[in-house]
Amino acid sequence: MKLEYIGLSELSGSLIALDGVTGAAYDEVAEITLTSGESRMGRVIMIDGERVVLQVFEGTHGISLENARTHFTGHPMEMGLSPDMLGRVFDGAGCPIDGLGALYHEETRNINGGAINPVSRQYPRSCIYTGLSAIDATATLIRGQKLPIFSGSGMRHNELAAQIVRQAHVAGEDGEFAIVFAAMGVKNDTADFFRRNFEEAGALQRVVMFLNLASDPIIERILTPRCALTAAEYLAFTRGYHVLVIMTDMTSYCEALREFSSSKGEIPSRKGFPAYLYSDLASLYERAGLIHGMPGSVTQVPILTMPNDDITHPIPDLTGYITEGQIVLDRDMDQQGIYPPINILSSLSRLMKDGIGKGYTREDHPDLSNQLFASYSKVKDVRSLASVIGEDELSEIDRCYLRFGQAFERVFVQQSAFADRSIEETLDLGWKLLTILPKSELDRVDSATVAAHYVENAYQTLLETAK
Repeated sequence: MKLEYIGLSELSGSLIALDGVTGAAYDEVAEITLTSGESRMGRVIMIDGERVVLQVFEGTHGISLENARTHFTGHPMEMGLSPDMLGRVFDGAGCPIDGLGALYHEETRNINGGAINPVSRQYPRSCIYTGLSAIDATATLIRGQKLPIFSGSGMRHNELAAQIVRQAHVAGEDGEFAIVFAAMGVKNDTADFFRRNFEEAGALQRVVMFLNLASDPIIERILTPRCALTAAEYLAFTRGYHVLVIMTDMTSYCEALREFSSSKGEIPSRKGFPAYLYSDLASLYERAGLIHGMPGSVTQVPILTMPNDDITHPIPDLTGYITEGQIVLDRDMDQQGIYPPINILSSLSRLMKDGIGKGYTREDHPDLSNQLFASYSKVKDVRSLASVIGEDELSEIDRCYLRFGQAFERVFVQQSAFADRSIEETLDLGWKLLTILPKSELDRVDSATVAAHYVENAYQTLLETAK
């Protein structure tokens, strides 16, 4: 026989309060039944003595102080899991919305996950190929890494996310690959874009999609990344998949968290966000990784839009502290029509050095990456100088750097939204670009590597072939 609490003490927005409750636990799920027979779910968000505050997932429309009976289930929010999740589309709370019926799950898990013992973590090594030269060559995504993409409002991060989903893969012999895609606070047309894009590309059968719309309750937005990561952990550590988790837009998640915190009356911190924003983000990001003795891996690519393109804003700032690098999209490049507009000099993959080179990608990859960084950084200096004294006054070497910079952005970084370059194509293209510069300028590569890969006038030959 279940214990029910009749009536409510207080009702405010999506929150309800009950007095005289004993034995409730934080994050416990409760079932609210109305006199009409309608049932809604809520989650305990605050306990003060015998006073319990719940947030109702579906909102409090139609609920009054007298017409509700509340039953506490004794467990936190859980999600059903099955290999049949692949190819399915769920809402932010893990309920199927693709019209294919209920998911017959083989187990249920707490969506909040469990902390991974640091001692049991395995150091990330091998990489995940995205087919994008700007990422694969200079900010390589390592399996088990968390590598965010910092974008700005109105930029093409949705197209970039869709392209990564379509093209991402591990080396053929390294095991099965799956993608968990979570969209938070997106408009209907954006949600339709993702679903249609994956279906048309034939990628949906390896994707588990979680779609939280802008019109959905904010409590569902807070659940979305947790449901997605629970699915990823199941596929990775139980089923042996290498799972790539793409979450967009983390800014929408954080803003929902701010609204949620404000509704509870908590004291705000920087820009109104709760003081626990760092630990909350860490509880999501730290669910990536590999575990000794367990198959599979979880790799995260969270995407966030920086308000006013401010990289010091609390969301990108705290994200940068937790994650292992970042990929930064540049608005100036975006306005020039360069896609993807990845700012190479601002982007960084801290685990890249341990997952590329001989035995992983190609032996010359580390030296080539260092040389591309060094050469492109000089391009920025030369452009600044040219803006002061004019191009005509530049030395011949400086003019070579200007040509290299333009080619690097227009040929190497830029590629079609449906162009999938192999790592060999990317590295070979990088060497061809370096032939714009004299051998004497290649100071980050040893002479043996230069002799093996530097072919005089290779870039000029490439241009003539393209014509």
